[in-house]
Amino acid sequence: MYLSTTLAEGAATQLTLGGGDRIVVGVVAVVALVALAVGFILRREVLAAGEGTQKMQEIGQAVQEGAVAYLNRQFRTLAVFVVIVFALLFALPADDLAERIGRSIFFLVGAAFSAAIGYLGMRLATFANIRVAAAAREEGGREKATRIAFRTGGVVGMFTVGLGLLGATIVVLVYAGQAPKVLEGFGFGAALLAMFMRVGGGIFTKAADVGADLVGKVEQNIPEDDPRNAATIADNVGDNVGDCAGMAADLFESYAVTLVAALILGTAAFGLQGLLFPLIVPAIGVITAIIGVYITRAREGENGLTTINRSFYYSALISAVLSVFAAFVYLPSSFAELGNPTDTGVVAEMGGADPRIIASAAVLIGIVLAGIILWLTGYFTGTEHKPVKTVGESSLTGPATVILAGISIGFESAVYTALVISAAVFGAFALATGSVTVSLFAVALAGTGLLTTVGVIVAMDTFGPVSDNAQGIAEMSGDVEGKGVDILTELDAVGNTTKAITKGIAIATAVLAATALFGSYRDAINLALQKAGAAIEDLAYAVFTPSTLVGVVIGASVVFMFSGLAINAVSRAAGAIVFEVRRQFRDNPGIMEGTVRPEYGRVVDICTKDSLRELATPGLLAIFAPIAVGFGLGVGPLAGYLAGAIACGTLMAVFLANSGGAWDNAKKLVEDGHHGGKGSPAHAATVIGDTVGDPFKDTAGPAINPLIKVMNLVAVLIAPAVVTLSVGSSASPTWRVIIALVAVVIIIAAIVTSKRRTTTITDTPTESKVS
Repeated sequence: MYLSTTLAEGAATQLTLGGGDRIVVGVVAVVALVALAVGFILRREVLAAGEGTQKMQEIGQAVQEGAVAYLNRQFRTLAVFVVIVFALLFALPADDLAERIGRSIFFLVGAAFSAAIGYLGMRLATFANIRVAAAAREEGGREKATRIAFRTGGVVGMFTVGLGLLGATIVVLVYAGQAPKVLEGFGFGAALLAMFMRVGGGIFTKAADVGADLVGKVEQNIPEDDPRNAATIADNVGDNVGDCAGMAADLFESYAVTLVAALILGTAAFGLQGLLFPLIVPAIGVITAIIGVYITRAREGENGLTTINRSFYYSALISAVLSVFAAFVYLPSSFAELGNPTDTGVVAEMGGADPRIIASAAVLIGIVLAGIILWLTGYFTGTEHKPVKTVGESSLTGPATVILAGISIGFESAVYTALVISAAVFGAFALATGSVTVSLFAVALAGTGLLTTVGVIVAMDTFGPVSDNAQGIAEMSGDVEGKGVDILTELDAVGNTTKAITKGIAIATAVLAATALFGSYRDAINLALQKAGAAIEDLAYAVFTPSTLVGVVIGASVVFMFSGLAINAVSRAAGAIVFEVRRQFRDNPGIMEGTVRPEYGRVVDICTKDSLRELATPGLLAIFAPIAVGFGLGVGPLAGYLAGAIACGTLMAVFLANSGGAWDNAKKLVEDGHHGGKGSPAHAATVIGDTVGDPFKDTAGPAINPLIKVMNLVAVLIAPAVVTLSVGSSASPTWRVIIALVAVVIIIAAIVTSKRRTTTITDTPTESKVS
C-alpha cells in the first residue's frame, strides 16, 4: 500500500485553542485531579484497616523493606538510560526549538509518572497485604478482605488514569497544535520505564518464585509459603515489584501511548475536535472507574471473580452510554464542519459521513473488545472452566503431560484472542473506508474506548498480588486459621484469574496503540518527505516488496529474541536461588526444625542483583533494533518490521500469559483437594508446570506489551531523520550505514554479554558462583 501525501506541511502547528476549547481541556484536567483525589481517599481507607498480629506485621515489614530497596536500586540504574535517551531525543529533528525542548522534557515527565505509579502501586500493596490477611480473620472477613484488596488496586487505578490524563491535558494546553509531537516524548518515557520495570520486576519475582517452589515444595515437601524457606520473603517482595509496580507502570504507559496515537491521528482526521475528543473519552473513563471501584461488594456465597467481573461490566456499560452522548454533543454532524483537519483531503474523501457515528462506533468497539477479552481470558485460565480442569486432570500422568496441556491451551487461546483483536481493529478501520487517516483515527479511538475501563482493570490486576501476599503472610505467621484460610485461598485463586485477564486486556490495548502508532509513523514519513521536497515514489513500498518482507521477519524475530532473553534471565537467577536455599537447609539443620531463622536477606539480595544486571540487554534490543532496520534498510522495511513485531508480539504475549495462567490455576485446583491434593504425585506435576509457567506469564509475556509500543515510538521518532538521510539534498547513505552499524554492534554486544553471564551451581556446600 502506498502512502498518501495529503498532509499539509506544518499544518499541525497552525491549530490554536479558542476559549471554549480551553474550557473543555480545563474540565478534563479537573476530572484528572478528581481521580487523584479519589485515589488519596481510597488510600486512606485501605490504611485505616487493621494490621493484624505482631508476627504478621513483622513479615509485612520485611516485605516492605525488600521491595523499597529493590525499586530504589532499580531507579538509580535506570537513571543512566533516561539521561542518554533524553539527549538522543533532543538531537532528533523537530519543527522548532520549543518542540524539541518540550518533547525531551515531557519524556522525563512520562518516565517520572510511570516510575511514580509503579512505586505507589508497590508501596501500597505492601501495606495492604497484611490488612487483607487480618481482615480474613474477622467477622464478615470475606467481604472485608475482598474490599480492601480491590480498593488497593483502585488507588493505583485512580493514579494511573489521573496522571495519564493530567499529563496529556497539560501538553495540549501549553502546545496546542504541536501537542501530538511533544506527546511522543511523553509516551516514550512512560513506555520505556514500564518496559524496564516489567522486565526487572518480572525477573526478580519469578526467580524467587521458581527457586522457592523447586526447593521448598518439590525437594523439601513443605508448603509454598513456609517460613523455613529462605526464598519466601523474596517471593513476596517479587509479587509487589513485578505484578504491582510493573503492571501499574505497564497500564499507565498503555494509557499514555494510546492517547499519544489518538491525538496525533485525531489532529489529522478531525482537526481541533480530533485533538480534544480523545481526551474527553478517557475523562469519562475516570468517572466510571470511580463507580466501578465503589460498587465492588461481595455478595453472600458469591465467587469473588463474579463480584469483580460484575463491576467491570457495569463500568463498561456506563462508559459506552456516556461516550456516545459525548460524541453527539461535542462533534459536528459532517466533516465539512470540523475544525481544520491537517489532512486536507479528509473532507472530500469522507463526503456526507457523520463524524459522530464514526467516533461513537469506534469507542464502542474498544469497550466491547475489553469485555470479550475479559470473558475469553477468564475461560482459558479460570479454575471453574474446562481448560484448567483439563490441565489438572493431565497431572495424573505426570509433569510432561501437564506441560503439554498448558502449551496447547496457550497456543489455542492465542489464536482466538488474536482473531478477536484483529476483528476489532478491522471493524474500527472499516468505519471510514473513504480515508485512511480517519480509519486509523477510528482504530485509535477504539483504543481510547478500551482505556475507559483501565481504572477498573488496574484494580483487578493489583487485587491478584495483594491476595497472593496476604495468603503468604497468613501461612508464614500461622495466625490465620479455619475459615480465614479458606477465604484467602479463594481470593488467591481469583487473583490468579484477574491477573491473567488484565494481561489479556493489556495486550489488546498494546495492539490497538501499536496499530494507531503505525498510522502515526505513516504521517511522520509524509511530513518529512514534504519538508525534503521529495515525492512519495522516492520511498514507496508495498507488502510484496522483498525488503519489506525482510523487515517483517526481523520484527517477528526480535519478539522471539526478547522473550528468550527474559526467560533465560529468570532461569539463571532462579538457579542461584535454588542453590542458596539448598545451602541454607544443608548448613543450618535448625532451619527445618524451626529453631533457626533463614537468611532471607541473602536471597533478596541475589534476586535484586541478578534482575538489575539483566535489564540492559532487552532495553537496548528494543531501542536499537528499529534504529538498525530504519537507517539500514529504509522506512519501508521498518514499516514491515513494526507489522511483524505487532503480529508476532500479539500471539506470543497471549500464548505466554494464558499457558502460564492455566498452569498456575491447575496447581490451585489440585491444592484444593482434586486428583490427590497437596503432597500427591499430581501436585508435584502441577508444581513443575507452574514453575515453567511463571516466567511465561509474569516476565516475558507482559514485557512484550511495552516492547512493541517502545519500538513503534522509536520508529515514529526516527522516521524524519531516516527520510532526511534517504532523499533530497541532505541524503547521506554513508551516515545511514554508520548509524545502522553502530546500532547493530550495540545489540550484538548486549546479547553476547548476556549470554556470557552464567550461574554455576555445584555441590560445594559453602559457596555459589554467580558471574
